[in-house]
Amino acid sequence: MTVQRAEDPAERTAAGAIYPLLSTAVRHQPRDISLTAASTLATVDRTGPRRITDLAVTEGVTQPSMTALVTVLERAGLAERRADPRDQRVVLVALTAAGADYLRSRRRAGTESLARLIGKLPPDEIAALLAAAPALRHLHELDNEARAAGHPGPAPTEEPIR
Repeated sequence: MTVQRAEDPAERTAAGAIYPLLSTAVRHQPRDISLTAASTLATVDRTGPRRITDLAVTEGVTQPSMTALVTVLERAGLAERRADPRDQRVVLVALTAAGADYLRSRRRAGTESLARLIGKLPPDEIAALLAAAPALRHLHELDNEARAAGHPGPAPTEEPIR
């Protein structure tokens, strides 16, 4: 496996500060569904009903794996299959009201957990995080755009992970 390397030391420093927070955020999330299931629900919430093949590409899994995952989400009442109004032969995966409620609850729990952690910082560091919030949101938007285009992860380079 290879990974794209940041050339700028400032980019690496920023990434090195942000990356450990990802595992912190994951650790504080409910574990009642897999990360891929939660990501799939979030994708459908963000983009609207999608074909299973599209979801598989966006989430970086095989179509059979996504089909199985959608079946699990359907049985849990979080997603549903419905016919595409433009082409009745096509099946779309849509979020149910319970799925939307679940995502809101999950996001709220994650936000509250991080807010408690941030509350332990001194005021000047909280101000620095507030100043960085627009850039952090932009990073999230860039990732969403890449995933929507079918590029779930960073572009590989010649340098292997060590």
